[in-house]
Amino acid sequence: MTDDSIAIAVAQFAPGDDTAQNLADIRSLATRAASRGAKLVVFPEYSSFFVPELGERSVAAAEPIDGPFATALAALADELGVHLVAGMLETVPDPKRFSNTLVAFDASGRLVGKYRKIHLYDAFGQKESDWVVAGPIEAPETFALGGLTVGLQTCYDIRFPEVTRRIVDAGADLILLPSEWVRGPLKEHHWRTLVTARALENTVYIAAADQAPPIGAGNSMIVDPMGIELATIGENTDVAVAWISPARIAEVRAVNPALALRRFGVTPL
Repeated sequence: MTDDSIAIAVAQFAPGDDTAQNLADIRSLATRAASRGAKLVVFPEYSSFFVPELGERSVAAAEPIDGPFATALAALADELGVHLVAGMLETVPDPKRFSNTLVAFDASGRLVGKYRKIHLYDAFGQKESDWVVAGPIEAPETFALGGLTVGLQTCYDIRFPEVTRRIVDAGADLILLPSEWVRGPLKEHHWRTLVTARALENTVYIAAADQAPPIGAGNSMIVDPMGIELATIGENTDVAVAWISPARIAEVRAVNPALALRRFGVTPL
């Protein structure tokens, strides 16, 4: 640990269809992480409301970005004095669909970042786009945490390396990845491989918070710029804390200047 180190946490739980209970679980886990020194806690995708099959109940559970769920999250961030990031269902103009949105609040409860999932999970027998509006392709939003710049992306987006690279090009040193990584044959292998690859190829930290089983694969983790798992949760509801630092990024990039040596950029289609 260096002088510029800061503790961050991934929080893993299985959200359900009771938003009040989900908020109670978030409070419990965030309090546990803060007691261990974490200054930022990342929760899974769909933390506000989740049912195994997206549908009309999911649409009905969507809220504005300044609605009750986000307001409660902001108040908790202020109370604990930590940054909180979580996934929620956000209302959109189309009354039959919603946005799969991440919100980030700083330690005073101020909204400092948001991200609407770009690549929808129309794979492995699922079709998220039946109910979800894909997020716009726009300049990545980042926020500061100590000496680090933090960016956001969601779940299935990790299968598209250009998404992470574009956020890193915007200055991110740490990528937060709230997810609902559905269990299935080889899916845990895909999860670990993709999260590790994005950290390695971009020489950044990645904090990936997945939902706990039975639907999610679990295995929430914090990975460093050399691809080392600094902290990992298995299948349980829990938090994992790791210390990260700008010095580690500089050290890795001194021996592996991959970003400086690349010859291609990222351009949206």
